[in-house]
Amino acid sequence: MSGMESKTKILVLDDEAIVGERLKASLERAGFVVDAFSSSRDALTRLQSERYDILVTDLKMSGPDGMEVLREAQRLNPDIKSVVITGFATTETAEEALRSGAVVFVPKPFKMKQLKDLLVELSKKGTEADG
Repeated sequence: MSGMESKTKILVLDDEAIVGERLKASLERAGFVVDAFSSSRDALTRLQSERYDILVTDLKMSGPDGMEVLREAQRLNPDIKSVVITGFATTETAEEALRSGAVVFVPKPFKMKQLKDLLVELSKKGTEADG
């Protein structure tokens, strides 16, 4: 475990605020720094001023959709790891998300623990690659 200064920062975006809240609580207990948003516009604004290691986003929402947020996050930080959670997983959306740089596709409903374990894995991968 490296020093506390290098905590993994995660931005969570889900238009159901309760999902973001629960995820934030779960991930903070796991030692992550988490900002949760239910508005994609707010999330986009924050992405421009903060650097995140991981983006967790839903796809379907009002305003800019998750795919737009995904592309913008990649543009601002090519190293960001993206996880897409969606209740509307079709092969097309999966392929588009993967082309846009999404690392992992998690269909809803998912278990909090499943997603948390996945993010723990992703955050480890990032630190080992630096050398």
